[in-house]
Amino acid sequence: MAWVDRVGRPDGAGWPPAGAPLRAPALAPGVRVTAPPTRHRAIGALLVAFVWFSCVWFGSWEWNVNQVTRMFAALSIVEQGDATIDEYQAMTIDKARFGDHYYADKAPGMTLMALPAVAIADAATGQQAHDLSLTYLDPGFGAFLRLRLRLAVATSVALLTALAALALFDWGRALGGSAGAGLFAALGFAIGTPMWGWSTTLFGHAPVAALFVIAGWAVWRGTRDDRPAPGLALLAGLALGWAVAIEYTAVLGGLAIGLWALWRLRGQGFPAGPIAAALAGGLVGVAVVLGYNLFAFGTMFRLGYQGVVGFEGMNEGLFGLTYPKPRVLFEIIGGDRRGLIWVAPVLLLGAAGLARLVRARATRDIGVMAMAMVVLLFLYNASYAYWDGGNATGPRHVIPAVGFLALGLAPLWGAARGRWTKALALAVLGVSIALNAIIASAEILSGGRERFPLWTDVIRDRFLSGQLRTLPGEWWGWSAWTGFALWWVAAAVCAGLFAWLLRGERSHQGLT
Repeated sequence: MAWVDRVGRPDGAGWPPAGAPLRAPALAPGVRVTAPPTRHRAIGALLVAFVWFSCVWFGSWEWNVNQVTRMFAALSIVEQGDATIDEYQAMTIDKARFGDHYYADKAPGMTLMALPAVAIADAATGQQAHDLSLTYLDPGFGAFLRLRLRLAVATSVALLTALAALALFDWGRALGGSAGAGLFAALGFAIGTPMWGWSTTLFGHAPVAALFVIAGWAVWRGTRDDRPAPGLALLAGLALGWAVAIEYTAVLGGLAIGLWALWRLRGQGFPAGPIAAALAGGLVGVAVVLGYNLFAFGTMFRLGYQGVVGFEGMNEGLFGLTYPKPRVLFEIIGGDRRGLIWVAPVLLLGAAGLARLVRARATRDIGVMAMAMVVLLFLYNASYAYWDGGNATGPRHVIPAVGFLALGLAPLWGAARGRWTKALALAVLGVSIALNAIIASAEILSGGRERFPLWTDVIRDRFLSGQLRTLPGEWWGWSAWTGFALWWVAAAVCAGLFAWLLRGERSHQGLT
């Protein structure tokens, strides 16, 4: 007997009114709705472990100016009790100045998430920054930063990415009709796109993407029947509020998810409990930002971006945002410098899957929301003065949209009929994973500004020459290729376990 995920009443025309019996959509003979079996929980646990392991196995250069400014602020808070980075400011161009003091110019979320790692590392090693030579590229200070960066990523970004993959697995099972569909979407999202590479850094793109997925999942799961879940509403609000604390522009995606949540609640008369819980969760993130501003600047109403030093483009429009440029939009999607299709070909399948969600009445609201998120975030990137993101592989500012493109992979897998069709889909996923294994290992920030940097900078100059950042290579003295090969061994073992856990699974047509 095959297992089918519980199906609640989606909001949409043609579905039973409140109080009417719930029915799973068009199930095959002999298939009935049951509780999730143990093997699906095992797949979820293995997925979380594998994604987290993949994100911590590879690393990022500790001296990158974007993430090191966040580390400097975290060091100052933990070791000195203030948010100034005066003694570090010469080592980064990403900074803000107010009066005689320098600060990190970023939203505070990532800095605050790094605080436990800095405190733990300081306590464990008995070493603080002022014990070292505070000089750019100093080997001792570099090792000091690397340890704290790796711990911060492992305890924050990598963990959020793994949890978002789990949420996509659960969501994808319902949309695609099988655990295989959910796993296809989750792996495509987490290791088949540059989400993987950005999850090795202290940049805000990957955690915002993860929090968007978690919030969307919580809304979907919490509104599937006539009794919306306040606990899941609180989780959605917390996720969206913290996303804004990490990147202020996350308010755009948060608005789209919030409006979708209200749409799904309309049939229940907009219940006050879940709405209040969501708002309370969102206000937590707002309160953290205001509190940080008061602590750092002496006023709640000042942002680091207001004091940015050296980036004149930030004076255009609203902190560098003006209007979408068609040429830039093309470059983001398919251009040879930053085109998303070159670094994540599996997302082409995801886009096709989103179209299926929109066409099906039962999932139309999910598909419209996901497409709105994608369009909104792409247009935002096309409006930004520094749209190319400097040295980066792929369009880093649209990474928060990747989770909703990957959501379309589940219904696409569920609609695939025949071994050859699924084999082709797996081949595209395999190519995307192999490509992003190269990108993550060779440093996500190694893509320059020349034509097709994926080949010239990432593959030719770094990967093929063995300039890889792996955990055993950086800390245990192993060769770069040994560390890279060991990840593939672990991946092969996990692939075998996934196949074994999926054995004998029958799928239904899901919610589509």
